[in-house]
Amino acid sequence: MGKDIMLYYMKLVEFLGVVLGPSYEIVLYDLRREDKSIIAIANGHISGRSVGAPLTESALRSIVKKEYEEVDYKANFNSVLRENQLLRSSTLYIKDGKDNLIGLLCINFDDRGFRELTDKLMSLIHPDELISKNTFEQMEDIIYSEESDSIGASIEEVAENAIRRVIKDSSIPLDRLTKDEKMEIVKALDEKGIFMLKGAVPLVAKLLHSSEATIYRYLSNIK
Repeated sequence: MGKDIMLYYMKLVEFLGVVLGPSYEIVLYDLRREDKSIIAIANGHISGRSVGAPLTESALRSIVKKEYEEVDYKANFNSVLRENQLLRSSTLYIKDGKDNLIGLLCINFDDRGFRELTDKLMSLIHPDELISKNTFEQMEDIIYSEESDSIGASIEEVAENAIRRVIKDSSIPLDRLTKDEKMEIVKALDEKGIFMLKGAVPLVAKLLHSSEATIYRYLSNIK
């Protein structure tokens, strides 16, 4: 019996991290594991993640929607880190001989240095007010876009980011939401694949000021 294919991909992670340089984060997930977490990472300083960190929102969504059945990879989409830092991301779907999804190889490019250089150049030829206004509006569109990803170093961060996206248009505090509003949030989180993460139910229960039994009941009613 040959070596596990993930061992080869782990070497690829190390290789790409060296070749592409410190502005590129290379991440490998093994979806056959119960926690479906990161098993290898290069240049993790970019997102602050390490081995054992959970799947991102985009990865969870891709699995739930089975996007991997139609395409082999997803390239050049936006990801959002803490403090609204943007990355350019791409994901390769790793499949076995029967086309079952078994892993993800992700590359995140931190282009802050290049954007800072571009901003300085633009400021020389455009008014500062115009630059700041357009940049803010574009950031808001990207951060809350359903097509962008949200990267977290822990299950807590991923769940909190997902909830923030779901209730972005609501001014009601989480502890004052009605039963129907909480159920809608749980439904949206389920569609995003959040409950695939081990330990997501108790975390969401805490964030929504509900019991775990209540969240399980909401999920049962939804399904």
